[in-house]
Amino acid sequence: MNSTPDPSAGSGTDEDLSIYSTRRQRRIRITAWVVIVALILVGGGSTVLAVLLG
Repeated sequence: MNSTPDPSAGSGTDEDLSIYSTRRQRRIRITAWVVIVALILVGGGSTVLAVLLG
């Protein structure tokens, strides 16, 4: 009834999971860099506004 393969059968599921792991790591790394850059830009922008507006 269930058409999904049994993960314990050893039908290459480790290779499939490694693909997802690689994609997940890349997505996490991109997200982290975007957050870091956004924090730097917002922090720098607020510093410039504080200096300009006194």
